[in-house]
Amino acid sequence: MSVTVGEPVSDFQAQATNNKDVLLSALKGYNVVLYFYPKDSTPGCTTEGQDFRDHYEEFKACQTVVFGVSRDSLKSHEAFKQKQNFPFALISDPDEELCKLFDVIKMKNMYGKQVMGIERSTFLIDKEGVLRQEWRKVSIPGHVKEVLAAAQSLT
Repeated sequence: MSVTVGEPVSDFQAQATNNKDVLLSALKGYNVVLYFYPKDSTPGCTTEGQDFRDHYEEFKACQTVVFGVSRDSLKSHEAFKQKQNFPFALISDPDEELCKLFDVIKMKNMYGKQVMGIERSTFLIDKEGVLRQEWRKVSIPGHVKEVLAAAQSLT
């Protein structure tokens, strides 16, 4: 079972940086951005995270919380978050429960080999827990501004 635009997202609980447990149902009243990325501290993932960081106050202004999600450990996330000064939490999904819910694990080519990995994807959930928009196979330039505009249109 995966998510569908226009439908409520199943409640989930996940571990995040700062010893946080993220519970979707506890975020009612806020829009939620979940951006899935392949790996901490890689060039593309760093750039994407920095873009969300640089627009964080604008997301906050439209009552939107942002979470980055990957399969990396909490320890790796803490180091990545600290080094990049991310003001938002990073969710660790080593068992791929969230990845499966949002259907972001895909076959990818890595140095000529086929591997299963996270397809860079972003999801916008409204204040009632309904998936309003999804971006799959994300290209980083301009992406965060597009997500921000969509979040702003929900207020």
